[in-house]
Amino acid sequence: MNKLTQQPITQIFNWAQVLWDYHHTNHKLLPSDCILVLGSNDVRVAERGAQLYLQGMAPWLLFSGGLGNFTKGLWDEAEADKFAKIAYSLGVPRKAVLVENRSTNTGENIRFTKEVLVNQGLDPQRFIVVQKPFMERRSYATFKQNWPEKELVVTSPQLAMQDYPNDEISFELMVNAMVGDLQRIKVYPELGFQIYQEIPEDVWAAFEGLVDVGYDKHLIS
Repeated sequence: MNKLTQQPITQIFNWAQVLWDYHHTNHKLLPSDCILVLGSNDVRVAERGAQLYLQGMAPWLLFSGGLGNFTKGLWDEAEADKFAKIAYSLGVPRKAVLVENRSTNTGENIRFTKEVLVNQGLDPQRFIVVQKPFMERRSYATFKQNWPEKELVVTSPQLAMQDYPNDEISFELMVNAMVGDLQRIKVYPELGFQIYQEIPEDVWAAFEGLVDVGYDKHLIS
């Protein structure tokens, strides 16, 4: 019998909620110089970034992302290009949008974004970074590793965990991704990819419980 069928769904949900809560930075949003939307397979991230621009939170809206783990082979255009089109459809003026469409991971998001801004003669000091809910903390840690002198807050689509899965992102995919991202938060600082982030014991216990029942599809070897 599959381990997933042996474990009560309430326990799996509870473990997942612990990871979901940990991955959120709970930053307070402040008016900033640039909204940086990191690419992903979730178009709601683009909508969140556009909404923040339309609320006057920053004068620039920058989309960063080529094709990554979850979109390569599934999407026929770069994440940043798709996200920018969503922003235009919501009323964001093209003159306020910048696009970086080569990056394939979060570190490249930051490095290639620097190049775009330099080429535009821009030097934002404070950023609002927008990503999927369960990638807030990892996005923060990666940004601070690659661009420590800048200020940032991180946000995401404002959804409860039970409301997040949809036709494109299943509960199983979400949990596997959360587990994989927590492993990266633990491992990547030693590799120089992220700053160190403390992982409480209960969070790591939830991680181990989820891995034990089979949520291991997004782990690095």
